[in-house]
Amino acid sequence: MPKKAKLSKSMTEGQFDNGYWYALEVKAFADEIGIPLASRLRKNELEELIRHFLRTGEVKGPTRNSLSKSGVRDIEKGLNLKLPVLNYTSNKETKDFVVKEALKIAPNLKRKSGASYRLNGWRGEQIDKGIKITYEDLVKQYVKLNQMEGTFPHAPSGRYINFISDFLAAEKNGTRDEAVNAWGQLKKLDIPKEYQAWKNHRRPKTDTDGKKVELDDAAVLASRRH
Repeated sequence: MPKKAKLSKSMTEGQFDNGYWYALEVKAFADEIGIPLASRLRKNELEELIRHFLRTGEVKGPTRNSLSKSGVRDIEKGLNLKLPVLNYTSNKETKDFVVKEALKIAPNLKRKSGASYRLNGWRGEQIDKGIKITYEDLVKQYVKLNQMEGTFPHAPSGRYINFISDFLAAEKNGTRDEAVNAWGQLKKLDIPKEYQAWKNHRRPKTDTDGKKVELDDAAVLASRRH
């Protein structure tokens, strides 16, 4: 079983992408290579800056406008549709507010896997572009995302979400528990963090004597359905 590489300044971008790194590992490595304000950046933002460093050798700083935000959080002001999104807090209270208001617009709205993740990405993009938005804009975008036909296009930094979505779409009668278990196996491997890579890896292999090699637990669960 190919093990993932260790975080290192000498590793390639491909090795970095094939590994799965926890937030603490990413932040520590970002500090090591000298990325400014690493502790204030999201994991996916740090990963992009690390990729840039591994690709070019250049340490690049953050550009996100929200780094400068300060003052009273939006939830402390009292969430309402006309409130500008200035100091957003990603917690249950905020998410419940968005869902509650979305259901007023579309009572039969069905939550789509990955919609909340993409809503956060959309919000960040608007802020980075200097576009002023309100919580009403946020709610309308959430409704729009959940009403989209088909599956979401893959998000480069949303590997877990992409994998779970692809697993459930491809594995007949597959469960979320099985998908999460398979992701846990994939994280330990030095292969792309994609469903197809996991699928190829878990196919029965043969040893030098022509005997099948035993599959891991997640693969066994999936193979029993085919």
